[in-house]
Amino acid sequence: MADRPGAAEAGGSARRVRVVVSGQVQGVFFRAGCARAARARAVAGFVLNRPDGRVEAEFEGAPEDVEAMVEWCRHGTEWAEVESVDVTEREPRGDTGFEVDR
Repeated sequence: MADRPGAAEAGGSARRVRVVVSGQVQGVFFRAGCARAARARAVAGFVLNRPDGRVEAEFEGAPEDVEAMVEWCRHGTEWAEVESVDVTEREPRGDTGFEVDR
């Protein structure tokens, strides 16, 4: 499934969002779980820990896959305690791959 073409490559419309996740989301494998879920859906983007204790991510791909990633962020890993997820629509950039930043 990870080799599936992204929305832009498949001729469909791509969606990109930025999410900022608040709660107990650092030190609970949130970034690793997020990256695994995004790569399984062929969603491009990144995830990183912010200095303020929140996690930030951007997802780009087929609209249904991006929405699935937003929903994933609402619960995260089994050790996470998500309090809120702020979602901002962004302009698709044609990114490929998913990165975990430190």
